[in-house]
Amino acid sequence: MPGLVHIVDDDAAFRTAIERRLRKAGYEVATYPSAQHLLDHLPNESELGCILLDVRIPGLSGPELQARLSELGSTLPIVFLTGYAEVRTTVRAIKAGAEDVLTKPVSSEELLGAIERALVHHQVMRSQRNKLDGMRAHIAKLTPREREVFELVIRGKTNKQIANVLGATERTIKAHRHQVMEKMQVQSLAELVSIAERAGILRDPSGTEQTT
Repeated sequence: MPGLVHIVDDDAAFRTAIERRLRKAGYEVATYPSAQHLLDHLPNESELGCILLDVRIPGLSGPELQARLSELGSTLPIVFLTGYAEVRTTVRAIKAGAEDVLTKPVSSEELLGAIERALVHHQVMRSQRNKLDGMRAHIAKLTPREREVFELVIRGKTNKQIANVLGATERTIKAHRHQVMEKMQVQSLAELVSIAERAGILRDPSGTEQTT
């Protein structure tokens, strides 16, 4: 599986050695001498890739970079490299979302296996993000009234209840509801609710409407 591996390590000789190993395996490679250097040249999230990150880097540490990337919404999986096999560091990194933690010196088999798993994970994440973007694009096409109907429908309101809330006839609401289903490209209420949940619209299980 082709992909771009971002190597972040302050050891120039190590970066060169790993870069050669990865290019030989068919990967594209970008190297960074520090965590800040990567932050200054943020990778393109649309390109399949992962980050090979040293735990102990002068300046901003590996875990600190991991936290910063998380704040920025990065979906690039991180494979940590460390010269010190510390259980506490490993557990903390994995809990924070790291794909793997490898101990130096790392064998080619172990390294390439971890990178392949990271790239597969990123491919899944990109697919999910693309679907979510598509859902949000459909929602954005709704008219203001259709959006109101949508918000009430996903909270389980009947056409009659929605008509009462919005001051419209049931026939009108039924027409709006049909348009909502068409624009959202769904066949059932369950699909509509699922989209609302994944898009972050249906966060409150009680689903209360705003009242004035």
